[in-house]
Amino acid sequence: MLRQYELVERVLGYDPDADEALLNRAYVYTVQKHGTQLRASGDPYFSHPVEVAGLMTDLQLDQETIITALLHDTVEDTLATIEDIENNFGTEVAQLVDGVTKLSKIEAMPEDERAAENLRKFLLAMSEDIRVLLVKLADRLHNMRTLHFIKSPEKRQRIARETMDIYAPLAERVGMYEYMREMQLLAFEQLEPEAYTTITKRLEELRSQDGGQVDAIALTIKQALAEAGLRVEVSGREKHPYSIWHKMAERHVSFEQVSDIWAFRVICNTVDDCYRAMGVLHTTWQFLPGRFKDYISTPKSNGYRSLHTTLMYQNSMRVEVQIRTSEMHQRNEFGLAAHWAYKQGDRPDGQVGWLRDLIEIVDAAHDAEELLEHTRMAIYQDRIFAFTPKGGLFQLPKGASAVDFAFAVHTDLGAQTVGAKINGRHMPLRTPLNNGDVVEIIKGKNAEPQLSWLSFVVTGKARAAIRRAVRMKERAEVAEIGEKLFEDIAARVPARIGKKAVRDALKRLEMDDEDDLMFAIGAAKLTDREVMEALVPGCTAELDDDADWTQRDRTISIRGLTAGVGFQLAECCHPVPGDRIVGLRRQNERVEVHAIDCLELASGIDADWLDLSWGKRSQGAVGRLNVTLYDRPGTLAEMAGIFAQNIANVKSLDQVEADHPFTTYAVDLEVQDLAHLARILSALRASDAVAQAERI
Repeated sequence: MLRQYELVERVLGYDPDADEALLNRAYVYTVQKHGTQLRASGDPYFSHPVEVAGLMTDLQLDQETIITALLHDTVEDTLATIEDIENNFGTEVAQLVDGVTKLSKIEAMPEDERAAENLRKFLLAMSEDIRVLLVKLADRLHNMRTLHFIKSPEKRQRIARETMDIYAPLAERVGMYEYMREMQLLAFEQLEPEAYTTITKRLEELRSQDGGQVDAIALTIKQALAEAGLRVEVSGREKHPYSIWHKMAERHVSFEQVSDIWAFRVICNTVDDCYRAMGVLHTTWQFLPGRFKDYISTPKSNGYRSLHTTLMYQNSMRVEVQIRTSEMHQRNEFGLAAHWAYKQGDRPDGQVGWLRDLIEIVDAAHDAEELLEHTRMAIYQDRIFAFTPKGGLFQLPKGASAVDFAFAVHTDLGAQTVGAKINGRHMPLRTPLNNGDVVEIIKGKNAEPQLSWLSFVVTGKARAAIRRAVRMKERAEVAEIGEKLFEDIAARVPARIGKKAVRDALKRLEMDDEDDLMFAIGAAKLTDREVMEALVPGCTAELDDDADWTQRDRTISIRGLTAGVGFQLAECCHPVPGDRIVGLRRQNERVEVHAIDCLELASGIDADWLDLSWGKRSQGAVGRLNVTLYDRPGTLAEMAGIFAQNIANVKSLDQVEADHPFTTYAVDLEVQDLAHLARILSALRASDAVAQAERI
């Protein structure tokens, strides 16, 4: 563990203007607050924040980040508060500690919920200050280094899986490859212990049999480049076990069949030298087509820059070579942290684009599951590069379509997309893009995202935007139905309904605006009685609870049942008065009332069958319709008008299929009897807005 003076000397070594007294105070504060707390290893707990702070000094981060690392567990694990932190160390440190604390608190939540919420907290905290993420990544890295001290195998597996799924990919996304590789290796050891042991043993055997081959290859590469007048540094290394295992699983091959286990790095002085070195290597040895990648002219979204190629060395040995400048190498290994210049007010530009997209996904997500799906898409997938006609460069996941490209350029452009040209040719929107494609998006003024796009888009940003747009469209259509129904409800109250009455009703119903009210009525979240009472309090007091306008209080009576026996109308066939009905009676359950031709009756062999009929005062049963509308403006409103004209209350309305130019809805209607339902079906079938209408 770093001693106090050692930590302070490290900071002063790269930042002579750092506040030595403040750093000393933070070190003492964390030691005092954590007191006698111990880690699973038996070490004092404060050794953990001190080591995390040490990792931050390796990256030469500012003193506020070092102090945050020292204090990052005090609010969660001690009696210290954010107010205490602010009073002792300032507002900036308090905000950073608060951000890290919020990320840590959710690790006690259920797994799926925690994973989704973890991503949400990460993204929002990162949008405020990327240093929150840097501290949290260092915190997780040190915890992974000491994971083997935890006795519970289940807990070790959970932490390792979370590290592999969330923290390692995020480290890669901000370009911190050293952190990513070590996290993956430590997690791999816990998640696949047999594979880890096998691969590490095989690598040890290769090293013992190597006979200096790696050094010899590195020297050969360096000599070939020196003969061309290039002064470079060349180093060789084996790929780490997780990388090899991943390649074995991906290609379905054995360890012996993985030919490019060795990787070599060439460090040049200038960018020009990088390209010259690539040319020398390609003329000296045969290179594998398709394995050359130029990340210098088109960097990865995290700022990674390098030339990659794979050479066929002696005896058909594949050798991977990466060529970069020393500046690129430093940036590539430690990403955003490598050139952090926060004191000058500069934020690393590598984070901006993808982080902005992720924040947009957070805003558009409907629930935790959807958020997790979309953000994982945005974080994990391999990338391709595509261009606008004017030369703008956009990075997308493999398999991305023109629609994904349009949403990557701008959400509004994606929403207005009607067609695309790829390399000058009109192509279907679902066409997968290839590296280097030039994509021109054709847009329409009245266009809107289509539900069918979800079958081929692959980016989280596109999926989130499409789902949000579809939900908004559905909400607007349901609100249209609500407006029609509201007119009918307002006509039944003993007063003229004006703007003031509606405003007062919104307050009584605790709603924000009229649109919310209309949506609630259209979606059957409010009964007619509730709306009437909100408009004119007391106006329903004298009304008969069995009146046919009520939505929830049915007046269904069934003949053939013993007095006091409860019943329920079956949800599978939705019988209405006029249907021939039978009952299924099972012990300690209410009698299920089915239409005589219901297919579910076949499952009633374990029940007593009752011959039933409708009573005299039977009305308000719910019939279900399947209605297919033409997908054009006003058709949903016309359907709502037909229901209103026929005095049928909509109990629920669900979109079940959207296949342009048709949209199909399942509609539950409260009707008087079979004849009433038949009249509604006839009216629907006669409408130009309706392609098909059937009773379910």
